[in-house]
Amino acid sequence: MSKSKAKAYWKENIRYLFILLTIWFVVSFGAGILLKDTLNTIRMGGFKLGFWFAQQGSIYVFVVLIFVYVRLMNKLDKKYGYDE
Repeated sequence: MSKSKAKAYWKENIRYLFILLTIWFVVSFGAGILLKDTLNTIRMGGFKLGFWFAQQGSIYVFVVLIFVYVRLMNKLDKKYGYDE
């Protein structure tokens, strides 16, 4: 592998990480803390939605983001020839 190809691979990997962690931050901090009062007007499964995001929602979103990251990295590995 050439050094420029490895650098491009790493740069794209960091971009994916930044995007996915930003999504998780927005869901956990934004929905669980900042928008809690607004979301608490909605109920989900008998619980206020703001409470649900603070307790469960951010964890579920994180697990989904792990699977999204795995899929993105598999595509990235194939793109740069690291899928052996």
